[in-house]
Amino acid sequence: MFFILSKILQFVISPIVWLFCLLIWSLLTKKPKRRRNLLLTSVLLLYLFSNAFILDEVMRVWEMPQSKIENNNKVYDYAIVLGGLTTYYDKKIDQIGFNRSVDRLMQAFKLYKTGKVKKIIFTGGDGSILKEIGSEGELLQKYINKTGIILSNDFIVENNSRNTHENAQFVAKLFISDSLKGNVIIITSAFHIRRALGCFKKEGMAVDYYVADRYSGKRKYVPDHLLLPQTDTFNEWNMLLHEMTGYVVYKALGYSE
Repeated sequence: MFFILSKILQFVISPIVWLFCLLIWSLLTKKPKRRRNLLLTSVLLLYLFSNAFILDEVMRVWEMPQSKIENNNKVYDYAIVLGGLTTYYDKKIDQIGFNRSVDRLMQAFKLYKTGKVKKIIFTGGDGSILKEIGSEGELLQKYINKTGIILSNDFIVENNSRNTHENAQFVAKLFISDSLKGNVIIITSAFHIRRALGCFKKEGMAVDYYVADRYSGKRKYVPDHLLLPQTDTFNEWNMLLHEMTGYVVYKALGYSE
């Protein structure tokens, strides 16, 4: 039930849905003053959510800073990589489509190859309602076996979780059932670190973190970034509002510390 409700909430908090509803309301209302106010509000929201500079500044506050693990001698026994990095799987040509969150896996490979982590645990099942892609964990296990990027014995998969809460729950159970021990680090997107850390701590796991897939970077004071509307910012706002809402909901439900 929670899984279904979270998908509905994701739709409700989408800025493009807000704009669509305001515009429909402006068409249906018979009061000229209200219509004018609704249209003005729509234009202001359209500019707000299409301004890349405003988005960057909000992201800069929300995203966690990078940890400096390369500067110390600590070696991690396990790097836990959180899922949500595939968009499709084409069975006919046996091809996986990745989104930008695949950087989580790329950063894990880097730490593995440089000797900072010994093994990688990927946690992620099928997070869609219609089961369109299949288990991410199973797909990536096959991908690793075929490509040989890392030793298959060093890539452990948890393939049942559908959200961050279940990621932490099922990985914690995996550590208990398989008697896994050692230093642990979680790797996920910068915007997702807060919620992920809280969930793993709630499950009693002492973990460090490593940031991947950062949206905010060096401040840019150029006209197009400061002033001109950008279409891709809507998707990023949608993702950020979803994450902020999820963080609050998880806290309220006791899923996160």
